[in-house]
This record gives sequence, C-alpha cells and structure tokens, in this order.
Amino acid sequence: MLEVEDLKVNYGGIRALRGVSLGVDRGRVVTLVGSNGAGKSTLLRTVCGLVKPAAGRVSFEGRDITARPTHRVMRRGLAMVPEGRRVFVNLSVMENLSLGGYHRPRDEAWQADLDRVFELFPLLAERSRQAAGTLSGGEQQMLALGRGLMGGPRLLLLDEPSLGLAPRLVDEVFGVIERIRADGVTILLVEQNAAVALEVADYGYVLAGGRIVLHGPGRDLLEDERVRDAYLGEAETTW
Repeated sequence: MLEVEDLKVNYGGIRALRGVSLGVDRGRVVTLVGSNGAGKSTLLRTVCGLVKPAAGRVSFEGRDITARPTHRVMRRGLAMVPEGRRVFVNLSVMENLSLGGYHRPRDEAWQADLDRVFELFPLLAERSRQAAGTLSGGEQQMLALGRGLMGGPRLLLLDEPSLGLAPRLVDEVFGVIERIRADGVTILLVEQNAAVALEVADYGYVLAGGRIVLHGPGRDLLEDERVRDAYLGEAETTW
C-alpha cells in the first residue's frame, strides 16, 4: 500500500533521514520506534508532503506521491494525526471534526464516518459544541484522532499518540487504534513507547540516526534483546 524507497531528507547541513526504505501492507498496523531525533516524525512529514526529500521515492497504492502538495496527498486517502494534537482550540469539537473532512461532500459516507467517530469517542458527541481548548489533554488526543478519521483515510499516519498521556489513557488510545484497524484502516504509527506500540503492531521498524537498523514482526521485536536494551529500559545499546 505504502512504499518508501531510499528516502533522504536534509535540514540545512543535517541529514535527518539517511536512505530509509520501508513498506506498509494494506490492513496492517506498522510501527516505527526510536529515540528522540531518530527521524521518525520527519519520515511521516515527508510521506504526507510537508517535507521535501533530497532523494528517494514515496508511493501510495502504486502512485508516486513524492513531494506532492499535502492537500493532494490527503485527497488520495491519507490522513495524519500530528504530534501534540494541534487541535483548533478556539473552535468547537464539531468544527474541528468537520475540518478533518473539509475536502469531502457531506453525504451519507461523511455522516457514517461522523457516527463512527462518536461511537469510538462518545465524549466528543456529548461535547460537540464545546471549545476544543477546554478539553483535557487526553480528550484532545481523542479529538485529533477523530478529526483524522473524518478524512475517510485508507492509511492513517499517527505521530506519537501517547505523548503526555497518563497510562490509563495510553491504554484507551491504543485500544481505539486496534478498533480502527478492525474497521479496515491501515495504520503507520510513530511512537516512543516501544512496548505498547510493538504489542499492537503487525510489523515494526527501528530507526536510529536516520537509518533503519532493525525490522520484523512486532512481537519478535519485543523479544529482541537489542530492542529491549535500547527502548525498554533494560540496558543501553549503541546501534
């Protein structure tokens, strides 16, 4: 479904991605784990057109989308839930959700997606007229997820959905991620919480220093000593 081939990205004189290649198969959850500065968010931003690569190729459903404008990438069936939620705090919950599907006609499919968002997040239905800025951090994360789903994506890009959340809310968010996958939405997940991310992932990639250093089924990576040393707090590994 998504293919990233030999992707290189520079920020000034700094190379953030150093020839990254990965694939995401339809209907799966694929996670990208790594420490701060490894290049995880840069990869997502490049896939959705927010960052122009120095070299390499990104293709979605067989079509080259490398460096295409973000609004065109979104219209092809991708949606991104950014790190830090970035909801429109002065707009209502309903207005935020509507902006997620701004490029779609308000037809039966749009209404069905809104109904599904309210089913996944009943609190958003209860507070649909409330300003997004009055929600808690966890509630804003739910709103950001719902806004992403309102784009009707076939591929959902999630950037650090557990960031800043209490453990109970992390479990709730990842439970929703599994339900979204069950609805047929493919997910590419960037996440620092390697243990939780690899638990739900069908496949995982470990990114360090702008390179893929390890990949395999999520459960296999959870048991890999190098991953446990580097990301599960059991020791310190240098890739």
